[in-house]
Amino acid sequence: MPNSHSLCGQFAAILNGKGTMNNGVCSVSLTRNFHATVQGKTSTTVVPADVLFESLDSKGNALNLAEIAILQEEIPTFMHAVVQQGIIVSALHNHWLFMEPLILYIHLQSVEPPLNFAKKLAYAFTFLKSHPIVGD
Repeated sequence: MPNSHSLCGQFAAILNGKGTMNNGVCSVSLTRNFHATVQGKTSTTVVPADVLFESLDSKGNALNLAEIAILQEEIPTFMHAVVQQGIIVSALHNHWLFMEPLILYIHLQSVEPPLNFAKKLAYAFTFLKSHPIVGD
C-alpha cells in the first residue's frame, strides 16, 4: 500500500487538483467555474468542490467525503451518477439566501479505497456543466 502522501497525490491527480495532507486527512480543494452573487455582490467563495479522505485503514479503505456546489439544473444527472456508483448522498441543501444563480450543496460519502472514490467522482464530474477546477 502506498504511503498516505503518495496516495494523496494520486487522489488529487485523478480529480485534477492539488492534494494537501494534514493530520492524516488528504484534502483537495477545487472550485466551480461560474459566476455567482449573494445579495447582488459577486462571490468566489460560495462555489467550492471540496473532496477528502481520512481514517485510512490497513485494508486500504478510508472515509471519503465531498461537498460540491451544484446548480439546480445539474442535480438530477449528477445525483444519479454518484448514486449508481454506490456513493451515499448525505445532504442536499442551500447555504445562502438571495443567491444568483440558485446553488445548492451536495454532500457525498463512502468507505472504500480513496482512489476508487476519486475515480467515481471524476466520472460524476462529467455530468456537470463545468468541471471543478483548482482555485486561485
